[in-house]
Amino acid sequence: MKKINSLFSLIVLLFISQFAISQTVYQWRGLDRDGKYNESGLLDQWPEDGPQLLWSTETLGPGYAAPVITSDKLLIIGVENGISTLFAFDLKGNLLWKSTNGKSFVGDGFSARFPGARSTPTVVGNMIYATSGLGRLGCFDLNTGKELWAVDMLNDLDGYMNEFSYAESVVTDENAVYCFPGGKEISVAKLDRLTGKTIWTSEATGDTTHFVSPILVNLPSRKVFVSTSRHYVFGVDCETGELLWKYDIAIRHDGDHANTPVYKAPYLYVITNDDNGKGAIKLELSADGSSVKEVWTNESVKNDMGGYILNDNKLFVTTENKYLNVMDPETGAVLDKVRSSFGGTIFADNKIIVYGTNGDVRLFNYENGKLTQGGLFKVTMGSQEHFSHPVVANGVLYIRHGEALMAYKIK
Repeated sequence: MKKINSLFSLIVLLFISQFAISQTVYQWRGLDRDGKYNESGLLDQWPEDGPQLLWSTETLGPGYAAPVITSDKLLIIGVENGISTLFAFDLKGNLLWKSTNGKSFVGDGFSARFPGARSTPTVVGNMIYATSGLGRLGCFDLNTGKELWAVDMLNDLDGYMNEFSYAESVVTDENAVYCFPGGKEISVAKLDRLTGKTIWTSEATGDTTHFVSPILVNLPSRKVFVSTSRHYVFGVDCETGELLWKYDIAIRHDGDHANTPVYKAPYLYVITNDDNGKGAIKLELSADGSSVKEVWTNESVKNDMGGYILNDNKLFVTTENKYLNVMDPETGAVLDKVRSSFGGTIFADNKIIVYGTNGDVRLFNYENGKLTQGGLFKVTMGSQEHFSHPVVANGVLYIRHGEALMAYKIK
């Protein structure tokens, strides 16, 4: 009987473990954090005045945080009465619930020009992980909005808030959530995903945060947390918190770094925007994840926060001289470029969508190795800067501009 009970318990445990592993993670820049969305049947051409607006809201308050869309909900961080607020809508734009997550970032001096929400929630199963601009990481129930636990990265983890505050969209695995407090002694932390309890903290580089949302690289021998700080791209062992390597990204650090690294074995692609920096960078990650080697850099291609796409053995990135560049990932050379606004860039159904910092939204079709424009419209709702990244889900394009969120039919 004991053997039967033990066998039954083992089967239940394996089932639960498999269920946890198989859960879809909805997160920043798509399922794999690479700006690519699995869509089909999208319009090749948009109407002259832009795609059909399905619904909109102007209730979010200030900020640049992009939404995340699950099978039946849209989650987005905003501000209400000076409080960081997590909003849940259904896919028709009806508000389901909202939950508070501490005070919102308002800034001081120059940074006061850029108040509000920054990060995108991460959704795993029925749990949402949302970070306020002041570094409060809260875990909320997906169906009710009830807070399950919270950790203050400044007060609980001795973090450091830079001039423009926290903008990280946290990354998770089966059992943990990883965050970047950015303090000298606690640079990176691994927390239990269900309880928020600290599993380990790591000094890592001892460097401050700089707006980047990290990735996890799964290798045969280990899992590596990869992010970018004020001065370095770096990797930390997910099991132990050990700093594995760091790579200096600039000669003189005078630019912003907000782009999530892109990994395609065995290479990491990083693009920064320091005036005297290395610009676009390709690194080779060793088979055991313990080191990186520079493959190439291209100082003429710089981008601080628009993201980039690796697809069809090409690297697509916008630059401030108003081009969408097509790069050869083997050499770093620019193979082609088309006129485009500089801004948030995503890929879906062999199409690239750019939400420019000037408010233009452009559609490019990618066929036979060439880009051709298939649509252009101007975002007129909302206020402040156009810094949010676009999102596509189920044939709908979502654009956030300050207090406004718009849903456009593009299928």
